[in-house]
Order: sequence, then structure tokens, then C-alpha cells
Amino acid sequence: MEEMQGKEQKRILILCVDRDGDLDVKAQIKTPVIGRKANLDAAVTLALHDAEETDANAMFEAVQTYDRLTGEGKLDEVFEIATLSGSGYGGVKADRKIVAELAQLLSSFPASEVILVTDGYSDEAVLPLVESRVPVTSVRRLVVKHSARIEETAAVFWRYLKMLVEEPKYSYYALGLPGLLILIFAILWLLNLISVAGVVFVFVLSAILLVKGFGVDRAAKNLYKWAQEYSPPPVRVQISSFSAIAGIICIVLGVYLGWTNAVGANSAVVGIDFLLQIAGSFIKGSITLIVFGVCVILLGRAIRWYLERDPRVLRNAALIVSIAWTRQIFDLTGDVLTKSGENSVEKLMYAIIVGILIGVASILVVIAIHRSASGFFEETGKQVEEIGAG
Repeated sequence: MEEMQGKEQKRILILCVDRDGDLDVKAQIKTPVIGRKANLDAAVTLALHDAEETDANAMFEAVQTYDRLTGEGKLDEVFEIATLSGSGYGGVKADRKIVAELAQLLSSFPASEVILVTDGYSDEAVLPLVESRVPVTSVRRLVVKHSARIEETAAVFWRYLKMLVEEPKYSYYALGLPGLLILIFAILWLLNLISVAGVVFVFVLSAILLVKGFGVDRAAKNLYKWAQEYSPPPVRVQISSFSAIAGIICIVLGVYLGWTNAVGANSAVVGIDFLLQIAGSFIKGSITLIVFGVCVILLGRAIRWYLERDPRVLRNAALIVSIAWTRQIFDLTGDVLTKSGENSVEKLMYAIIVGILIGVASILVVIAIHRSASGFFEETGKQVEEIGAG
């Protein structure tokens, strides 16, 4: 006996957990319930309120376990029995209530180990909460009148059912699509058009499948998001972009006009003369719009560089003048190829010489303007060298 008194006694807590709060909701019993008599009375009261309640059976099992262990008469072990209750809302609220009651219980009975008694799948979720505060040496799981697999399946089923109802990405199809079809049916019924309901249903379903299958809904969502967040570029960038689009359109139209003009060329000639006739007709029909389109593109870039005080605007202006004059050169080239003008060769040579002079004069004007207006441009050393090279 003295040897037993010298040993440290184990304090073992037989713990029953009602995670869904049936004790409080159905029997109006406040927890924690501590002691054999209090637990037995609480179990009887809960069973009287709901004879099929599994938590009452779990409490009876906890009392039976307590009686069996205390009946063994081990002097180095002290037992206590208690029941904790969560909340009918489940989740975090239930777990926090259980943790608070467990802390209150351990302050009055500082257990060295716990024997956990549960009524099945849902209450075993509290096992980590208990183990984090006191070691759990045994878990007694009581299954009454049904299979544990059935309970787990029911819990998973209700979890997915809740997900289908509450999460928008699933409820759109689980609730929204049937609701839409029912609404269409009701409208057709009011309009006495039930005979076409099948066709309408098939049309609506096919439209939804196409929209979802080809990602039209995602594309529309991204477009709406882009439109909300879109910020227009600076005016100089808009001018440059617009001129580029307008210039490309002019070039495409010029090519089209050149092609139609070449198709209508004189087909009486044959051989190399026929090919020259087609080439000349194409040039005559297309060159005006092509040169105009190129000049429009360069003009837009020149305006942008002028607003940015970029010295490249001077070189671009000289390039516009030179390209504009090439229209005359190409037009006379077309006359030479089609043999449609008098003295066309002499005129072409004259146009080329004038074009060279215009190019030289443009370069000299650019250099002079750049030197006289150097303070206007915000230039770097690299840009200065680029102007000199130009």
C-alpha cells in the first residue's frame, strides 16, 4: 500500500463529445457535464427527447466504460467522466466552443490522458483538438443501427449538395439551368405554345453548351474586364496608330486598283510586251494610293516625334518629301512600260534628277533646322550621331 501511495497516480478522463450540440438544442442541458450521475441523467434526458439520438447512446457507452475501468480497482489510476458539446451550426463555431469547454474541464481535472468516446464520423473530427491539449490513449467509436459507411456517405453527400447550392460556379448549372428551363416552360404554357417547348429546350441547351464549350463566356468576361481597366494611350500614340491604319488601308486599296487596271490591260500584244503592259498598267493604277498611304504612315510618325521633341522628326520629314516625289517617277515609269506617253523616257530622266536634288536639299534643310533649333529637341548623344548619319 505504501508503495502504491509513493507512485504518481494517472488521471484518466473519459470524454464524450457531442459536436452538433444536441444536448443544448434538444434537452436544454448546459455543458460541460461532469461526473457519472450527471452524465447518466443527461443521457436519459436526451434519450427521452429523441429515442434515436446517437449522442445519448455514446454517453451511455461512456458511463459503461467508466464503470468498467473503476471496477478494476487499480489504485494508481483516477477516473473522471465528462461530456462536451459543440454547436448546431457546426464548423469553426462548434470547434471553438468544444476547445473552450475542454480548457474549463482540464482546469478542474488536469487529466494525464483521455479516452475519447464518439458516436461516429462527425464527432471524430474533434480528435485533433483534444490531442493537441492532452494525449488520447483510446478512441471508442459507437455505431448504432446503421453502418459507419452509410454515415460517411451521407456526410459527403450533404457536403456536395451544399456546395452545389452555395458555390456560384456550380449553382449556375445545378440551379440556374433547370430554373431557366422551367421559366421558359411556364412562359410557353401561358402563351399556349407547349407544342414548341421541345425545340426551345434543345435550342437553349445547345446555345449554353456552345457558349461554355468554346469559352465564349470567359472571353466576354475578359473583354468586359479589359474595357473597364482600359486606359487610352497618349494623343501622340493615337495619332500615330490611326495614321498607320489609314495608310495601310490606302496601300491595300492601291494594290487592288493596280490589279484591276492590269486585268484590263491591252491583250492585243503578246510576249514580253504583254508582260510590260501588265506591269505598267499595275503601276499606273496603284502608285498614287500606295505613295499616299506610305506618306500618311510617315506623317503620323512625324507628328508623334514632333510632340515628343524627338529629332528624328526632321529626317522623317525629308523622307516624306522624297517618297512623295517618287510618285512622279513611278508614274512616268508606267508610261514608259505601256508606251502611252510622248517623250516619256526624257521625262523620267528629268524626274529622277529632280528627285535626287530634292533629296539633297531635304538633307541640307534638315541639318540646318536641327542646328538652329537644337534647344527644342531633347536629344541624346546617340540621337545626334544618328542625325549626322542620316
